[in-house]
Amino acid sequence: MKHFKIIILIILFLFNHKSYANENIVEILKKNNNIIFIRHSLAPGSGDPENINLKDCKTQRNLNSEGIKQSKKIGNFFKKNDIKVEHVFSSEWCRCKDTAFHAFNSYKTFDALNSFYSEKFYENKNKQIKNLKKFISNWDNNSNLVLVTHYVVILEMLGTGTGSGEIIISNKKYEIKDRIEIN
Repeated sequence: MKHFKIIILIILFLFNHKSYANENIVEILKKNNNIIFIRHSLAPGSGDPENINLKDCKTQRNLNSEGIKQSKKIGNFFKKNDIKVEHVFSSEWCRCKDTAFHAFNSYKTFDALNSFYSEKFYENKNKQIKNLKKFISNWDNNSNLVLVTHYVVILEMLGTGTGSGEIIISNKKYEIKDRIEIN
């Protein structure tokens, strides 16, 4: 019986701890001074075909139905928790644009958020990161800034990997405040 009570207490702690974590994330996001990096939602595979054309989604790796659902859940998380988002910027890749569209309905593309995973685009890496850092440096910090991008960009900016659809909240110094996975 003693072991049973201990197990119940552990389960209750884990349940309450997770709830507290979600409340903490919402509290952070409601302060409206965050840089919110979002890795595009689920798009099975890795990289893109050799013949990729940024103006033709058929030549790219795209969201599947789960990725579309995940994107909508991201948007619902922001709506349900009344988190204001004024500025949403997306990579020019279709999987990022689709994530931004299904989550927030509107966005602007920003080439500094583009992937440089493949050899074809790797030469753009340094210029993109420099432009992205300058953009963030000039950001007024009075509202949440949402950046829908790729694993490699987030890794370069924050020094951490991300899962599909993961949200990472940081400040202008690129210090991670918190993160949440939307499945």
